[in-house]
Amino acid sequence: MKRREFLEMAAKGALGATALGLVGCGGDAAPATQAPQADVVPDEVLVDAVQNDSALPEITWEVATSWPLSLDTIFGGAETFAQRVTRLTQGKFNITARAAGELVPGLEVLNAVEAGSVPVGHTASYYYIGKSPVTAFGTALPFGLTARQQNAWWYEGGGMELMQEVYAEKFGVIQFLAGNTGAQMGGWFNKEINTPADLQGLKMRIPGLGGQVMNKLGVTVQVIAGGEIFQALQTGAVDAAEWVGPYDDLKLGFQTVTKYYYYPGWWEPGPSLEVQINLQEWNNLPEVYQEIIKTCAYEANMTMLSRYDAKNYDALQTLLTESEVEMRPFSDEVLKACEDAAFALYDEFSASDSDFSAIFKDWLKFRDGIQAWHGLNETRYMNYMGSSR
Repeated sequence: MKRREFLEMAAKGALGATALGLVGCGGDAAPATQAPQADVVPDEVLVDAVQNDSALPEITWEVATSWPLSLDTIFGGAETFAQRVTRLTQGKFNITARAAGELVPGLEVLNAVEAGSVPVGHTASYYYIGKSPVTAFGTALPFGLTARQQNAWWYEGGGMELMQEVYAEKFGVIQFLAGNTGAQMGGWFNKEINTPADLQGLKMRIPGLGGQVMNKLGVTVQVIAGGEIFQALQTGAVDAAEWVGPYDDLKLGFQTVTKYYYYPGWWEPGPSLEVQINLQEWNNLPEVYQEIIKTCAYEANMTMLSRYDAKNYDALQTLLTESEVEMRPFSDEVLKACEDAAFALYDEFSASDSDFSAIFKDWLKFRDGIQAWHGLNETRYMNYMGSSR
């Protein structure tokens, strides 16, 4: 099959977060590169290594996070990481996760890790695009990668090496993926959004590059920590807000203070969370502790995504049957306007930021290839399964 035919077939089948009609923007998939830093060492090997080395130091760390305790899935990513490190080291390397605000404010985690005031944090990197737009690649770009595609780029497509090099140079930090929410919903609104014109003048809580896209379309954007969103909606400080998806949104009670629940969250089709470690602290760790951190971050990444996927459907049914909320899709007109604004933004960043430009080229080539493959095969299957029910 010729490449053009392949991309055209994929585009015809593209639907939802897997493709969003973006297949066929050009470029073959980037060749997979091995990422030895992501290799997962078996638990028993790590435990034996710790038990057989009496010279290993006893270390105690606390993880600063961006999450309230009430959100057990996303805060649970930090807990999974911390508890597994502690267990695999038999308590020699003891790590405890702390809620947003206990150590540092929820949106200041990277700043604190960079400064060395805390050794480790768990956060969404796109909260820090004000420091550098390149941080967005660590979480999600609008009209970008699904969770599986993000993991493929990070672990096997060279993304980790590119991003760790930038973080080391810019922030003195090393980071590892340690969570993913899966495709997010499009958020909660107190007015209908039928056309791009309906976005003008809207006050919305939305971080990252998605927020900058919305700003281009006339939205007044606010970045508010997760634990503060409900009050902002309730008081009218914002007209709309996005968080994650049904399981978290139900817990936060957004359905009691808004009317419309939109989808899809085109700005976060597969957003990752990160464990971020001060580079000096990292370099001072014994090698076996470093390997344990890599393994536990990987486990947290897989566990969080599995939990959200398992919990979201039941939560959605509760939202729809026990509240007056109306679920609405964003129109194609709205999605196209947002896509155009997103790629105009990428052009601006590429022209002004060499790090963003270099990583974006690599990321875009990988995205086009993997979405062509998924659009051809998996999307066809999911479309059939959805239409046959």
